[in-house]
Amino acid sequence: MRKRYLFFDIDGTLLAGGYAGYIPASAKRALRRLEQEGHFLCIATGRAQCMALPYMQELGFQNMVSDGGNGITVDGRLLGIEPLCKEDVCALIRECDEKGIAWGVQIDNSDTRLVPDERFFQETRDGYLKNRVVPGLDPEKLEKIYKAYIVCPEPEEQKLEALKKLPWCRYMPEYFFVEPLEKAKGIRRMMDHLGAPYGDAIVFGDGDNDLSMFTDDWNKVAMGNATPRLKEKADLITTDVDDDGIWNACVRLGLFEP
Repeated sequence: MRKRYLFFDIDGTLLAGGYAGYIPASAKRALRRLEQEGHFLCIATGRAQCMALPYMQELGFQNMVSDGGNGITVDGRLLGIEPLCKEDVCALIRECDEKGIAWGVQIDNSDTRLVPDERFFQETRDGYLKNRVVPGLDPEKLEKIYKAYIVCPEPEEQKLEALKKLPWCRYMPEYFFVEPLEKAKGIRRMMDHLGAPYGDAIVFGDGDNDLSMFTDDWNKVAMGNATPRLKEKADLITTDVDDDGIWNACVRLGLFEP
């Protein structure tokens, strides 16, 4: 059988039930079958590499495109993570300060965001990341910024002029993420590292943050629970993540016999 290189988003694709959800048994079974058939399996997530590691380990994966395409892990070893453009992030934070908008930043591969005061937690009650208060936090003095988090209800973000130069996506009603949205770039880096043709890749996704990896370079599978925009770009639309979506897609693609 032709070897294929499969890249899976986590949330809403491998993982059902939200950020603290579960991987359906049928998805785990499909992944084992794919490995038995000799296919290459890789996570492709917007999550920070350390935040995705538990899922990579649970599934027995060794490879990952993380941080929205800016991080690469090969054979269990993180090769590096590219930061955001610090100048553009600092401009956004200055605008937020001028408008009284709470913010936080992620400066390393960890589960902690830095915030200048308690307002971020007070206004969001968010538990996705830990918050470490650094009084007088000055982003200009930080070496690197990997992600930023801006407390702003939809559609107020449209009024932030500095945001126009940055990639961002909203997962929470209370705030949005400023993070890389170039999964295709990370997938190409992985395929180049492996010396594999792009046409042998298959990507699986569900959200608008997966739009960048839905290119004509490879086959694209949208989950049944995917956004309308992603489904429009898909070569195949499978069933929902919690309705055997991964298994059904693999069978329809002929990656293994049911």
